[in-house]
Amino acid sequence: MACVRVCPADAVAVDGTQVRIVDEACTRCGLCLPACPHNAITASGDAPRAQELLLGGRAALILSVECAVYFYPATPEQVVNACYAAGFRMVHRGVLGDELVAKEYLALWADNGWGSMIRSTCPVVVETVRTQYPELIPYLAPIATPIAAEARYLKTLYGADTPVVYAGVCLTEGGAAVDAALTFDELAGLFQRRGVKVEAQAPYFTRVPEERRRHWSTAGGLPLEVLMEEPHASRRFRKVRGLAGLEAIAHAVAVDRIDVGFVDILPCEGCLDHPLLGPRDELFRRREIVGATEPVRARLPVLEEAVAQRVQVAEAFPIRRNGHGPAKQAVEAVLAEIGLAPNGRPWDCGACGFGTCRAFAVAAAAGRTTLKSCPPYLDKVARQAQLQAAVDGLTGLATYRVLRDRLASEVARSGRTGDPFALLFVDLDNFKEVNDRYGHEAGNEVLKAAARECGAHIRTTDLAARYGGDEFVLVLVRTGVDGAVLAADKVRTGVEVMGRELGYPEGLVTVSIGVAGHVPGGEEPQEDLLVVADRALYRAKEMGRNRVCDGRTVT
Repeated sequence: MACVRVCPADAVAVDGTQVRIVDEACTRCGLCLPACPHNAITASGDAPRAQELLLGGRAALILSVECAVYFYPATPEQVVNACYAAGFRMVHRGVLGDELVAKEYLALWADNGWGSMIRSTCPVVVETVRTQYPELIPYLAPIATPIAAEARYLKTLYGADTPVVYAGVCLTEGGAAVDAALTFDELAGLFQRRGVKVEAQAPYFTRVPEERRRHWSTAGGLPLEVLMEEPHASRRFRKVRGLAGLEAIAHAVAVDRIDVGFVDILPCEGCLDHPLLGPRDELFRRREIVGATEPVRARLPVLEEAVAQRVQVAEAFPIRRNGHGPAKQAVEAVLAEIGLAPNGRPWDCGACGFGTCRAFAVAAAAGRTTLKSCPPYLDKVARQAQLQAAVDGLTGLATYRVLRDRLASEVARSGRTGDPFALLFVDLDNFKEVNDRYGHEAGNEVLKAAARECGAHIRTTDLAARYGGDEFVLVLVRTGVDGAVLAADKVRTGVEVMGRELGYPEGLVTVSIGVAGHVPGGEEPQEDLLVVADRALYRAKEMGRNRVCDGRTVT
């Protein structure tokens, strides 16, 4: 359940052995990919749609700078040339979006009155806030992601009907502004289908690049001036890495009412640290590759001001007023099914993949997992099933299976200790007549009352079991035949009195009882003891019913 444990959005649904990703809850953070020990999770964009747009001959491509790592040792120039050779009309590198977003952040930074603000350039952060921390939505910077801003810029520059394709590691970054998104794996597959080999391309740009390098922003759209002006330890600027930090931010802002300043939060150390690019221990290698292949920054802005003024960079994040989580009653119902640990607290064992039982209950109430994934619940069900198999549902006595096992153990114990034990075979005399005259519900009441009488006249160390139908068997430990006959007569008398108290005619509700004793060291097997008691029972019935017979005497 490693994928369940690492998913911050609880978007991994588990049903027995089946695991699936819940698309409407998934924030596309990618943490589940390297966590899965079976390599069973893959990331995919919209390759068929991208190829369709490419064949139209007018598609513009936004190629993220991380392509230098994926296609290494090919150079970024060779990758860009391959994109043109594959049929893209324009290839951009994300610089325009960075500049657009940085300009908006600089304007916000100049205003000292915003109090608390959360970086909104990462769609994973935005979606996590929307789904798990809606109280933070008003504090999201009202700015689009760099890819969305660049896609809008390109449609303004080249025409509103220009299709825009994005290739990178964060497939949701462009949102609805992008017509199709591709992973680098899918881009490489597109090259292969188009017969383009990246390594065969010229190591220099064969076409003039569509834009110069960025100047006043870093990758992701943060203004370079802000990063240089504010140290990361300042009260106005806070750098947070990892989605777990959102919980503390939500508590500080919504509960403690603290102005936390500008929070630069990302789920990882930027896109170079994204799980799709490889393991974390290769992060510095990836940074080295990008640092060595990125050209020197330009000293001038790269945007065309007349075009930029017509681009909407602002973004709104509507609040879901009706809530998004499962009903509290449904969550509490799941917790009740799980039950508490012996110490009276929740189990919180983590075996289901969730950190706490409540987190599991929320996911189960939302339909993203089932109680089949909860070991404490399964143990509880197993115990209940074992108990149900051991106890007769109608009478509350032990079942035949328990009787059989108990007889075997008593024979073995008697052989070790030398103690005798006895068996009473009890049968209601006129049960069919009770059913026929008074109905089956009345018959069930008689059965339950007779079972109570059987249990009332034996010790806690003895056993009363329902043999089947209207027959009961009582095992009396450390008891000889004479003592068993006395106990049997008490049961017979008790049932006769019970019948009169229930209002039945005299002599209608009675029992006949056969008694058999086990002698230590005897040669008869345990099954023969039931046969002996059964024969004694039939003898009691032949002699007039409502009697006790041990095969030698009748009382």
